[in-house]
Amino acid sequence: MRGAMELEPELLLQEARENVEAAQSYRRELGHRLEGLREARRQIKESASQTRDVLKQHFNDLKGTLGKLLDERLVTLLQEVDTIEQETIKPLDDCQKLIEHGVNTAEDLVREGEIAMLGGVGEENEKLWSFTKKASHIQLDSLPEVPLLVDVPCLSAQLDDSILNIVKDHIFKHGTVASRPPVQIEELIEKPGGIIVRWCKVDDDFTAQDYRLQFRKCTSNHFEDVYVGSETEFIVLHIDPNVDYQFRVCARGDGRQEWSPWSVPQIGHSTLVPHEWTAGFEGYSLSSRRNIALRNDSESSGVLYSRAPTYFCGQTLTFRVETVGQPDRRDSIGVCAEKQDGYDSLQRDQAVCISTNVFVNGKEMTNQLPAVTSGSTVTFDIEAVTLGTTSNNEGGHFKLRVTISSNNREVVFDWLLDQSCGSLYFGCSFFYPGWKVLVF
Repeated sequence: MRGAMELEPELLLQEARENVEAAQSYRRELGHRLEGLREARRQIKESASQTRDVLKQHFNDLKGTLGKLLDERLVTLLQEVDTIEQETIKPLDDCQKLIEHGVNTAEDLVREGEIAMLGGVGEENEKLWSFTKKASHIQLDSLPEVPLLVDVPCLSAQLDDSILNIVKDHIFKHGTVASRPPVQIEELIEKPGGIIVRWCKVDDDFTAQDYRLQFRKCTSNHFEDVYVGSETEFIVLHIDPNVDYQFRVCARGDGRQEWSPWSVPQIGHSTLVPHEWTAGFEGYSLSSRRNIALRNDSESSGVLYSRAPTYFCGQTLTFRVETVGQPDRRDSIGVCAEKQDGYDSLQRDQAVCISTNVFVNGKEMTNQLPAVTSGSTVTFDIEAVTLGTTSNNEGGHFKLRVTISSNNREVVFDWLLDQSCGSLYFGCSFFYPGWKVLVF
């Protein structure tokens, strides 16, 4: 009884410690949730403020553009009025000058006739005869034609007030405010020298026609387009290792021209060293980042290896054939345990490759893959199966399970190495120029 009594305080103390630890853990979790709430509140506030600014700027720009368009249209219509007025007034001016000239002539003739008649018939015969002769030369019965009012323009402005209703209807429907984007980034997967970005729809009522992916370094102020298309996954290359990048995606609805709001930016980086081909190897020209190899016109042959053994089991190694040249049975793309000079192909021991067929340790397999063409992607997925010594009949000490995929088909087989390898080299060999291969 006393022993139980003596243990009770220790049990109570232990229980108290556990409760304190539980309370501390609970407090930490609550703190994390408070921080999550603060981030959520900040996102709402900041996005609301940005949306207000965007709306104000857009409608101010719209008002300015509409005002400019209306002013331009007014100027055009006023110019039409001026043109019609000038072109139709000119004949009237010419007719008026002709009539005024006739009026002046008639007035002069009246005055001369009155003066001639005041002299009587006797001594003024000379003046009357001169006046009569002059009057006979003037066509006093010829009157210019004056157009009727119905025959001359009567300008007016034809203004259809229905445009106000049309514009009003479009304005009332112009623009929407979305509480959240219809698409969000789902996953960021690091690759050597790249990051695979995957996204998905989060609005079931939204039918996406195209997606638009942008990225930037976190130290940069400007995003840049890196992909536009219908796929929901894209690998962004030329990623510097251990550098943070931001990614965002938006979508364009079926039959629409405008893009949706951007997704919430996600930050990702790659800790994996970029894959590079060996520089300075005669027969191949490399890109500035040394991840693209082009078989040139050099007569030199041999295997172009990676600069270092940067491929590790459990990763996916991808080759994309950008362009093709004339094929040869000795061509190869694959991986190997170590560099071995003196070979003109990876169709050798301690290597696996794809050529016109699949080769493992120099032996051609019965499994076949489609021929590699321009734009083809070849992937290698290798996993360790057994470590240590295997049976002598198998002839190896280290077994790897290899999956090679190309053009939507794959082959799976075991690869036996003489010794365990923590990492592997990759390589390629082509006998004719024109082949260009990107590795990532």
